[in-house]
Amino acid sequence: MGNLEKEAHRRTRRKNLQEIILKTIAAAGVLSVALVAPNAFKSMAKLGLLPGQRQKEFIKAARERLVRKGLLTWEGRFLKLTAKGRVLLQRLELTDYKIKKPKRWDGKWRGLIFDIPETRKTQREKVRRTLAHIGFSRLQDSVWIYPYDCEELVTFLKVDFKIGKDLLYMIVEGLEYDGLIKKRFGLTD
Repeated sequence: MGNLEKEAHRRTRRKNLQEIILKTIAAAGVLSVALVAPNAFKSMAKLGLLPGQRQKEFIKAARERLVRKGLLTWEGRFLKLTAKGRVLLQRLELTDYKIKKPKRWDGKWRGLIFDIPETRKTQREKVRRTLAHIGFSRLQDSVWIYPYDCEELVTFLKVDFKIGKDLLYMIVEGLEYDGLIKKRFGLTD
């Protein structure tokens, strides 16, 4: 394994460990440090992330990084998830979000159209990256399409990105020249 591969592997392990700690604390609300380790160890054991004796060191280092980044805060002897930590956790969950695909396509396209002003360009780019990651297909810069029901996800995106009426969800009965799009999604007539 080359140096780049080793470094990428190390960063992935660190990111997974931080996500486990954040999720553990979020599930309990406020959590004692003594309780963080056992729950995190169980999760790490299931994922096979870390070797045996160094687990406490890795947990402590990850916990300290999360506090330095402002994702966790100390309240006496307890750790609490901050607002910034909650936002990050929502984004992590969104990247893992999968839309359930029915066994059979209903023949309807789900379209998203958004008009986010230039003053919020960064937010617009985040929306595009998120849609691409989830599996939407881009028709135009601000027009995206998906073949399955995704209304719940769209509602979540509107709340998470605070875009409300700037993002419109449509159900389209027919789409002109949709042969290539059907191929992209692996759909047949």
